[in-house]
Amino acid sequence: MKKTLIVSFVSLFVIFVACNQEKKVTKETMEAKKNHKEVVYQVFTRLFGNTNTTNKPWGTIEENGVGKFNDFTDKALQEIKDLGVTYIWYTGVPHHDVIRDYTAYGISNDDPDVVKGRAGSPYAVKDYYNVNPDLAVDPSKRLEEFEALIERTHNAGMKVIIDIVPNHVARNYEGKTNPEGVEDFGASDDKTKQYDVNNNFYYNPGESFEVPEWRDGYLPLGGEKHPLADGKFDENPAKWTGNGSRLSKPDVNDWYETVKINYGISPDGRKDFDELPEGFDNEDYKAHFEFWKDKTVPSSWVKFRDIALYWTAKGVDGFRYDMAEMVPVEFWSYMNSSIKMVNPEAFLLAEVYNPDMYRAYIHKGKMDYLYDKVALYDTIKNIMQGHGWTDHITGIQDYKADIEHNMLHFLENHDEQRIASPDFAGSAEKGKPAMVVSATISTSPTMIYFGQEVGEPGAENAGFGSPTRTSIFDYIGVPNHQRWLNDKKFDGGQSTANEKELRDFYKRLLNFTINSEALMGNYAEIHHYNRANVENYTRKIFSFVRWSENEKLIIISNFDDLVNYDLDLLIPSEVINKWELVDGNYTVTDQLYGEISIPLVIKDGVGTLNIELDTLTSFIFKLEK
Repeated sequence: MKKTLIVSFVSLFVIFVACNQEKKVTKETMEAKKNHKEVVYQVFTRLFGNTNTTNKPWGTIEENGVGKFNDFTDKALQEIKDLGVTYIWYTGVPHHDVIRDYTAYGISNDDPDVVKGRAGSPYAVKDYYNVNPDLAVDPSKRLEEFEALIERTHNAGMKVIIDIVPNHVARNYEGKTNPEGVEDFGASDDKTKQYDVNNNFYYNPGESFEVPEWRDGYLPLGGEKHPLADGKFDENPAKWTGNGSRLSKPDVNDWYETVKINYGISPDGRKDFDELPEGFDNEDYKAHFEFWKDKTVPSSWVKFRDIALYWTAKGVDGFRYDMAEMVPVEFWSYMNSSIKMVNPEAFLLAEVYNPDMYRAYIHKGKMDYLYDKVALYDTIKNIMQGHGWTDHITGIQDYKADIEHNMLHFLENHDEQRIASPDFAGSAEKGKPAMVVSATISTSPTMIYFGQEVGEPGAENAGFGSPTRTSIFDYIGVPNHQRWLNDKKFDGGQSTANEKELRDFYKRLLNFTINSEALMGNYAEIHHYNRANVENYTRKIFSFVRWSENEKLIIISNFDDLVNYDLDLLIPSEVINKWELVDGNYTVTDQLYGEISIPLVIKDGVGTLNIELDTLTSFIFKLEK
């Protein structure tokens, strides 16, 4: 679903830039960390195994094909793991609306007037206790096929993440496979009231829902005739729409296919639930669980907690929460502490775009990780596009020093443009220095989106929406990825030389990150020291150091796609002292390709590295013992 950027990045730059300020890892943070970085591979599940190359706009599943759970074979999973992946986020697993007849399996048909695309939005979930029938070879056994995929993923040495979307559900939510005793959303709602603390939805009593007026290219199924595409959808009284619109006839740019969940916040903003005591953000998840144990909470809280625990019991290792900041922090304390009591190692990732709320969602809401979009991603994207300076990166790291471990880094995901898209960078090569910085600058997890590692440009016109990002709404093939797929051999047999080289780069980088001790240690930027003291060190270059007791790294990246640099990189005395080095000659070796070893010369307490830095090149130099 389209997301609206809530906070401008400009608001962050009341940030001061500190030159060579070391970012110490606190004892509390270290205790929360493991001894290596995590790497998340986000895969759009229905696209991964699709070998069909027809790519007809608005094509049916028969015309354009679809991938299945079973396409994630042992071979496929091993190749993903060998890329340097520790978690797979299987996107689009919960049963969401689709325009396909599955009535033979007891599934009602979905109305194109309230579905985006033909394959449907993964964020308009129709039944939380089952999975997308498109993804199963036998739809009657779709849940069993997903359970088998969980087992295969675990056997391959990786963990499983799926989506939960607590802010909204499909407008036609219908839990036909609820476990015994589980009541459907809205089943006990008092629909005569706009709001009641235990209603699951908000209503407009006396008004019926009306389908939006189609414009700006929006038209169900692209205008194709369909018996249910009649401009009508029966909903009386009308419910509020997922993005918060209270209109009975939402706008076409609203999230009209979804309805807003009520978490006990009245229309005038009153919170009808207990709030956490002052200072409780410092308490652990066990204390949060105890706090809620004897409290009466709104019905929606219980329903979503039970959904999460249902999937946890099936072996799901974590969740990615869509638009988490549209749901109150107190709910997340309740939800996440309940999950952690069952699985203390659960990986809980939230889509949050408001920097002012980062710490509340981490500490009070007990999130493990948040998207680092409205800061690092936006800044690096500007640099890749030639609009921004590397000088800005240091301020971001200063601002987030206390929560750097909790900010998941990415350059692509299903909501963002592909790096190789002309509207982003126009070249996957421009992602190389950006990826090195993103993956090594902090202790946080790294995420890549399937196809990113082979330079997928997202150029297909799938139907709903426009190119530049791979469609999440329609059946489509993903060409660069399909060449690596190679008729499900998963060996890159059809990949171009450039695609093979790019995947090799990602494989080298990601595997280094998950095995590096220093990347879970200390950080200091040396960028501003070099900007001030090295004449040809420009705002297109970025450098920093990472270290632990047993590993010391010097990382430098050139974002310039036009200019090579021959420069003397300086390592300031503050770093040399912390590394306990004395004047003399040392050797550093690049860890990406292992082909370059150069001298580090320390004189008068300052280190010098003479580096030939080609366009779009990075080095991760390790100090040899």
